[in-house]
Amino acid sequence: MSQSLLELVDPKSYAERGHPHDTWARLRRESPVHRCEPPGWEPFWAITRHADICSISKDPASYSNADGIVLMTPEMVERQREQGRQGFAGMRTIIEMDPPEHRSFRKVASGWFTPRSLARLDAAIDASAVRLVDELVAEARAQGGTAVCDFVARVAARHPLRILSTILGVSQEDEPTILRMTNELFGSDDPDFQPTPDKRKNQQQLGLEFYQYFSKIIADRRAQPRDDLASVLALGRIDGAPMGEFETLGYYLITFTAGHETTRNAISGGLQALAEQPAEWRKLRRDASLIPTAVEEIVRWTTPVSYMKRTATRDVVFQGRSIRKGDRLLLCYASANRDESVFDEPFRFRVDRAPNPHLGFGIGEHFCLGAHLARASQRALLRELTSRIESLELAGDPKRVHAVLVHGVKQLPIRYRIAAAR
Repeated sequence: MSQSLLELVDPKSYAERGHPHDTWARLRRESPVHRCEPPGWEPFWAITRHADICSISKDPASYSNADGIVLMTPEMVERQREQGRQGFAGMRTIIEMDPPEHRSFRKVASGWFTPRSLARLDAAIDASAVRLVDELVAEARAQGGTAVCDFVARVAARHPLRILSTILGVSQEDEPTILRMTNELFGSDDPDFQPTPDKRKNQQQLGLEFYQYFSKIIADRRAQPRDDLASVLALGRIDGAPMGEFETLGYYLITFTAGHETTRNAISGGLQALAEQPAEWRKLRRDASLIPTAVEEIVRWTTPVSYMKRTATRDVVFQGRSIRKGDRLLLCYASANRDESVFDEPFRFRVDRAPNPHLGFGIGEHFCLGAHLARASQRALLRELTSRIESLELAGDPKRVHAVLVHGVKQLPIRYRIAAAR
């Protein structure tokens, strides 16, 4: 098998064809720990099986996050070297920390994200879902019961944005600005999301915007704490001392941007799957008790975070391969979520799939801190959609974002018919 395998990391390929599931399936069969040397990228080992990803994720002493979770190009390495501790390079996040430091920083917010603590957001989550579906219903009613919309712009992007804005102190008036900034961050290779062709200039400007915006919120919450996550982070302490400025900014950055983008892509990709498989939509309409399992299947199916990088801290032999200290490993979560040895009919979307041990939220030290919130927001939206929308179908070709790390649909034209009033 070729050592290039550029399709595993090429944003243009993802935009044109989506996740490279055919290549991953072949790697799982023939070379599950495969050395890749794509032109223009740092070499890496592609880890494609579910069990191997679990094993590596649970061994942070041998496979570190501290050197970054994103595969780099020479241009990215040079840009990072030039910026030093400025912009995004200075905003350390918990995803790029190893134990014991990671555990100390995770504890700052982990209590806030438990199901019991998140119950305080139930009303806000439900209100967001109701408002968005109200708009869809009103538009369809004005057109005789059927309407067409871009589901990403109208619903999938706005729902998690409203919830995260509520907990992180972003005013509703500023949500379009934050949405633009989030698109620019995760769509750095997508011309639709970039203000200029100069990536370096775009990223520098974006880092400055994030710094200026969230610095004001941090200062406000330190002066006047409230019952929200913004205050918890602004007042966070590590081993008794105040959390550093860059680390505090990094916490805001990763909570807002990663939390929004991943949930948006799960929602839009899940609705695409339901539009393409109307029998699964009808199952949900008949039996609302399937909504929790449907959410798990949507996360498995879409796997919004395609991969994360690890760096070997020592020479190891893993599954018969000699991995050297400093080697990069790509944990291909989207491949693991189609692993034939774990999932029955892995290429079939089933809202009643159980059990469903997907890795859509990761595993081990870095299991997604916001997983409960992501599930709750998706459940609320599915409840509203399935109770009030009778049927839906694609009204055009979806457009995917030019991105690999956090991948999804950026435009999803759907045609929907509202249900008769019950």
